[in-house]
Amino acid sequence: MIEDLYDNIEIITIFGKGDKVSIHKINITSCKEAGEVLKIQIPAYRVEAKIIGYSDLPPLRETVDSLQKSGETFFGFYEKDELCGVISYKKENDVIDIHRLFVHPNHFRKGIAQKLLNCIQQQAGITVLKVSTGSKNAPAIAFYGKNGFEKVNEMSVNSDLTLPFFEKALT
Repeated sequence: MIEDLYDNIEIITIFGKGDKVSIHKINITSCKEAGEVLKIQIPAYRVEAKIIGYSDLPPLRETVDSLQKSGETFFGFYEKDELCGVISYKKENDVIDIHRLFVHPNHFRKGIAQKLLNCIQQQAGITVLKVSTGSKNAPAIAFYGKNGFEKVNEMSVNSDLTLPFFEKALT
């Protein structure tokens, strides 16, 4: 069995635009780190809620406790020690199911989501990535399409919210 490449890595240092930035594995069981995630999750999902016209998104109701109990693996993108973006997922065998990928609105359009996605795509032994988003979230749908994800299913949550599901096969 191939081990998860990032299970034992604490910091991946990358460089961009002259500033040192890094991607760290987040210890979501830490109240402090979970609180930092929540501080950027709420404003990021408020933007999504406005885009899709649905203000009752579950990530807007989450708490530090619910993040800690999510069972997800979290990575954060840091710029000068400031958490700017987060990706979380659950891994089963050779499949990664992305549960959240968000960037604080102050850091939109800097390529942070792309760097976070690239980070998890490089894990050893992964053959499939899965993700879903709101059907009206055109920026997210375009992002996943640009990255080779294909729509495989769609589910209606209620009359105001439909979720398309996307997958990407890795070679």
